[in-house]
Amino acid sequence: MTAVVQAEGLTKYYGRRRGLEDLTLDIQPGEVFGYLGPNGAGKTTTIRLLLDVIRPTRGLVRVLGADSRDPAVRGRIGYLPGELALEGRERARDYLEFLGRIRGGVPASRLDALAERLDADLNVPMGKLSKGNKQKVGLIQAFMHEPEFLILDEPTGGLDPLVQQEFLAMVREVRASGRTVLMSSHVLAEVEHVSDRVGIVRAGRLVAVENVAALREKAVRRVELHFDAPVPKEAFEGLAGVRDLRVEGAGVSCTIDGRPDALIKAAARFTVVHLVSAEPDLEEIFLTYYSEEDRHHGVAEPA
Repeated sequence: MTAVVQAEGLTKYYGRRRGLEDLTLDIQPGEVFGYLGPNGAGKTTTIRLLLDVIRPTRGLVRVLGADSRDPAVRGRIGYLPGELALEGRERARDYLEFLGRIRGGVPASRLDALAERLDADLNVPMGKLSKGNKQKVGLIQAFMHEPEFLILDEPTGGLDPLVQQEFLAMVREVRASGRTVLMSSHVLAEVEHVSDRVGIVRAGRLVAVENVAALREKAVRRVELHFDAPVPKEAFEGLAGVRDLRVEGAGVSCTIDGRPDALIKAAARFTVVHLVSAEPDLEEIFLTYYSEEDRHHGVAEPA
């Protein structure tokens, strides 16, 4: 089965500044691939190379089995840019209908169905749309022609939580139909519920490709526990995966690397009245798990 994306040694420099270096990656048909990294890590550079918006300094890339420069490939792709410029007095519906005609025809019922799912008003002039509503229009234009390959760059920016959940349901439906999604984000929680695999890029280099379950094993999170009475500090000292421990009366706070099993078992000896577990922070994953790997491979921050 031909990979949807095949990149070999893909590299892009902007003068002396590294945008991306030596990216070798395959994305398979029917896969949701999360592409994770902090802002400026190289995610958008990768996407622009896949779309032939920019040309590589060196390396090869094929998309949907063809050279990325082949114009026929573009009609098979749905793309949401990270920064979507929608301005002017034209209604969002008119804009989407225009794009639909370019793409071979998109039924009005399809536009209406997507607008209803995302709670988007298509009769508002685009220049008057809020950031969140512009994002909804961007999602509609990416999904509406049912492309073989969806490329979504920071897709949930400006969306409220309910719309985010509907968007994730749409991504799952794309995967269920056998089509492929590349979803770029700097937020781990955004992709973990729908991705099959994730690639982590840092300072222009791909530092890991893992399945989501393996990534969660390595996640770092802050945990706070509150008990109905003061607890002894020694009950929580030396626990596997627990660091930065603070015990103050009936409160315990710490950082957990990986599984929380040891902490949970220790806490179960007392009466827990409240527990807070912060979402794992992507930058913390980089700093704690990949720092050794980065040093081994000589990864440095871009100049």
